[in-house]
Amino acid sequence: MRLSPCIEMLFREDDLPTRLQKVKDLGYEGFEFWGWQNKDIDELAAAASELGLSVVALCTLFVSLVDASQRDAYVDGLKQSIEVAKKLGCTTLISQTGAELPDVSREEQGQSLVDGLKACAPILEAEGITLVVEPLNILVNHKGYFLSRSPEAFDLIRRVDSPNVKILYDVYHQQITEGHLIPTIRENIDLIGHFHIADNPGRHEPGTGEINYQNVLQAIKDTGYEGWVGLEYRPSEGKGSQKSLEEVLALVDSLS
Repeated sequence: MRLSPCIEMLFREDDLPTRLQKVKDLGYEGFEFWGWQNKDIDELAAAASELGLSVVALCTLFVSLVDASQRDAYVDGLKQSIEVAKKLGCTTLISQTGAELPDVSREEQGQSLVDGLKACAPILEAEGITLVVEPLNILVNHKGYFLSRSPEAFDLIRRVDSPNVKILYDVYHQQITEGHLIPTIRENIDLIGHFHIADNPGRHEPGTGEINYQNVLQAIKDTGYEGWVGLEYRPSEGKGSQKSLEEVLALVDSLS
């Protein structure tokens, strides 16, 4: 199982090159981050290359997918993000959907999302980039966000019908939203292009909350999933990034 620390949430006290060095020193082979606009991409690419680290995933520009009037802006932002991803040797882009529109039917917003992703699919397929759309919880962290439930998310992605458009399944968000983690993962693994993990409550490292990560990660491994699992958590107080990342490695090493 390949693990990808999110450097936006880990080693936050350090500059980016130092964060990458610490990730490498712990034995990880890749990392991910959120937005690219506020980063020196050339510096990041050079540091990753020097350390032999894979840039696993980054976010495309945040433009609404459910607002049809923003379609051109979304596609333009995706094209820009693809160029950045190519500089970094990254083949996965993360997309959010935008906020729910109060005066537009859910059906219409869902159709806008599907149509927007269909417009992007040929671009993604030509460039060899996978776009992963992320459902988020609306109970604790992202009130007003359009897409939270995984059954709806998987249905929308099936309608797009592209091998380069999949779901980012964030175990933390889906535990808050609906639970039923392992059956959902098993039944939809063909549509999952990336995972994020954190425990609940608190969004801390696995083992600090209610999610049985021994079983969840074993279930992911047993599906034959060959992608990356992103570590998008805040280290619990008093533990720090290094110790928590060591514990996650030990947890994964214990899987059968």
